Amino acid sequence: MRQAMLSMAARRVGFGRGLVPLAAALRTAVTARAASSDARLQALVVDIRRPMANNDRDMPPIFALESTPTPSAAPQTIIHPVSTALPQDYDEFWRKVPLWRDVSVRDFLSYRWSTKNMVDNKPQLLSFLRATVPDEVPLEKDGSRTQTRDEYIEDVFAGITAATMSVRMTRIDWSDPRNDPIARQFLPLKSMMLPDHPKLTLDSLGEEADSPVKGLVHRYPDKVLFLATSVCPTYCTFCTRSYAVGADTATVTKRSLRPGRQRWDAAIGYIAGTPQVQDVVVSGGDSYYLTPDQLRTIADRILTEAPHVKRIRFASKGLAVAPLRLLGPKHWGGAEGEGEGAGDGWAEALIDVSNRARREGKQIAWHTHFNHPNEISWITRLASQRLYEEGVVVRNQTVLLRGVNDDVETMGALIRGLADIQIAPYYVYQCDMVKSVEHLRTPLRTILDLESRLRGSIAGFAMPSFVVDLPGGGGKRLACSFESYDRTTGVSHFRAPAVKGHGGKREGKMYEYYDPVDTLPAPERLGGS
Repeated sequence: MRQAMLSMAARRVGFGRGLVPLAAALRTAVTARAASSDARLQALVVDIRRPMANNDRDMPPIFALESTPTPSAAPQTIIHPVSTALPQDYDEFWRKVPLWRDVSVRDFLSYRWSTKNMVDNKPQLLSFLRATVPDEVPLEKDGSRTQTRDEYIEDVFAGITAATMSVRMTRIDWSDPRNDPIARQFLPLKSMMLPDHPKLTLDSLGEEADSPVKGLVHRYPDKVLFLATSVCPTYCTFCTRSYAVGADTATVTKRSLRPGRQRWDAAIGYIAGTPQVQDVVVSGGDSYYLTPDQLRTIADRILTEAPHVKRIRFASKGLAVAPLRLLGPKHWGGAEGEGEGAGDGWAEALIDVSNRARREGKQIAWHTHFNHPNEISWITRLASQRLYEEGVVVRNQTVLLRGVNDDVETMGALIRGLADIQIAPYYVYQCDMVKSVEHLRTPLRTILDLESRLRGSIAGFAMPSFVVDLPGGGGKRLACSFESYDRTTGVSHFRAPAVKGHGGKREGKMYEYYDPVDTLPAPERLGGS
C-alpha cells in the first residue's frame, strides 16, 4: 500500500506523517512520468490559482521559523523522563512513496526539516500527483472499473474549483485514492459531489449572529468561542467555518479572521467584562497556527484578566496531522542534538500554560480532531504519550462522514484507538449542512444506529457523546434527544432550552435538521408525497 502525506493549500505547514520534498527527487520523478505536460491540466491549475493568489499572499506564515520568536521570559518547562522511544517494529511508511524513500526517520521526525520540505501551491500538487498516482486508479473498492491518472487529476482540480475550502492532503493510499477514507476528507472530487440541500446556508450554525465582537461567538450562557485565527494546518472539505477559514476559493470569498492585536484585545476585553463566562474555546482556524508566544499570551491574558474563567480549551487538529511538532530526539530515544532540531516550542508553551492553570485550580485542555483510525500512527502515540506524561488533558471531536467512519467497525476502532493513547473521545458530530459536501453527510438514522450499537461495547467513560450541532444557532444537542424525526421526509426537530441567544431571541424556538436528499425514499427525492 503506497501511503503518503502531502500538504498543499493557501498556507504552509508541516505534517506528522510525511511531507513532499521539493528537491531533485521530485523533479526527477515528474520528468520521468510526465515528460510532456497535459495542457488541459495546466490550464486548470492556472484557472484555480488566479482567484486565490492575492489571498494566499496575504496570509501570515505562522510556521515560518523566523516569525516565531523565542520567548525570553517564559518559564522553563521541566522535561520529565518519558517512556517514549522508537518502537522496535515502527513502520517507515513514508519510504513507500518513491519521492521519500531516502528520508531517514530522524529527518522525518524533525519539525524544522518538515517546514523546509513541503508543497504549498497547486502546480506542485499537480507535479506530486503525476509522480505518485498510479497509471490506473480504481473507481470502486473492488477495482472492477478504473480511470486513468490524468482523468483522476482532472477530477481533483474540478473538485477544488467547486469546493468551499482550500485543499490539503494527508496520509493516503495512493494505489486507491478515490476510496481512501483520508483522501475523501481532504481531496474533493467533482464526480462525487451532489447538489447542495435547499435549506443549506454558508454560515450554517449562525455563528456571526451570535458574535458580540468580531471573531467571538457567545451562544451558551457560560461559554464563548474565540476564533483567534482563520488558517489551519489542514483544511477539511466539510469545515463548518468555511465562511471565514482558509483562502478565498472560486466559490466563496472569505470573511477573514486574521490574527490582530486590536481584534484580540476586543475579544479578550469582552471575556474579561462578562463574568458569567467560565469556559473559553480558542479555535479558528486552528490553534496550531498560533506561535508559542501567541498561545502563551492568549492563555495568560485570559487567566489574568478574566479570573472568572475556569476552563480554556485550545482546539487544533495538529495532533492528528503534525504530531512531530511536539517531539524532539529526547522524546523518541535519539541523542540530544540529533537530526535537524526538535519542534519550535509550541508544545512547551502548551505545557507551561496548562501547568499554570492547574496551580490555580483551573484547566487548560487540547481538543483535537481524528476521524479515522488510519490517522493514528506510532508518531501520534509518541506525541500523545508526551502530553499525557506532562499532564496535558487531550480530548477528541470526530465528525461522522459518509464513506469514512459511518460503520460500527470503523467508529469503534477509532474510539478505542484514541482511548488507548490517552485521548478522551468527547464528541461525534453529525456532519453540518455545509456547501459542496452533501456526499459526505449521513442521515440522522446513521448516527442513532451507531450509538445504539456501540454503547455497551465500550466502557462508558470512553464513549463520546453523539450530537447534532443544530443549524441556525441551536447549539449541540444529543442526536437521540430529537422532538420528532420523520425518516421518510428526513426532517428532525430539536429544542435547545439553554440556548436563548442575545436578548432571548431564540427562546422556545424549534430547530430542524435535514437528511441528505439522496438518502430519502424515491418519492421524497422527487418532491412527491
